Amino acid sequence: MGTMRTQHEIGTRERIVRTTSRLMQRQGYEATGLKQISQEAQATLGSVYHFFPGGKRELAVEAVRHGDREFAEFLRAAFDKEDDPAAAIVACTRDLAEELRESGWLDGCPVTTTALESVGRAPEIQQAAEDAYENWRTLVRDKLTRSGFAGDVAHDLAHTVINTLEGAELSAQVSQSEAPLEIAGRHLARLIDSYR
Repeated sequence: MGTMRTQHEIGTRERIVRTTSRLMQRQGYEATGLKQISQEAQATLGSVYHFFPGGKRELAVEAVRHGDREFAEFLRAAFDKEDDPAAAIVACTRDLAEELRESGWLDGCPVTTTALESVGRAPEIQQAAEDAYENWRTLVRDKLTRSGFAGDVAHDLAHTVINTLEGAELSAQVSQSEAPLEIAGRHLARLIDSYR
């Protein structure tokens, strides 16, 4: 009986985090309320406070970490499909564009909207976002170093790739077009190839 309750609680907590991540991805931190989260997660407000006694800020940090893991899995999947890092980045931008279009241009980066609102206002959320960006840069850097790129080049290219993906994804959302991501993918691939 105790084990079943624990599994149920883990399920509820995960549902709350996933719901918060999606809502903050779409509407940001300020516009996302605990009442909306509890309703959409099909959890009581009491459950939200039970799992997150620190309230909305604690929950936002966990939601950003969830977004970090989600995009990291997306990157790993794209990198596993292609041995060549340039081809992997093109595949990644193509997949991002497709997912963004399928979401009705709503589901961009799972971290950026919340991250921008947290700068200078919520250091713990800002730190979780910076940790996410660093995690993603590390995944790109590791892909490049495994492909024979020098450490300093891989480091700088990883920053450029993540920065470009973030900007292209935002531009694609605003223009409701896959073109910004497709163009970014092509040019990142050329940039990567230029260092071989």
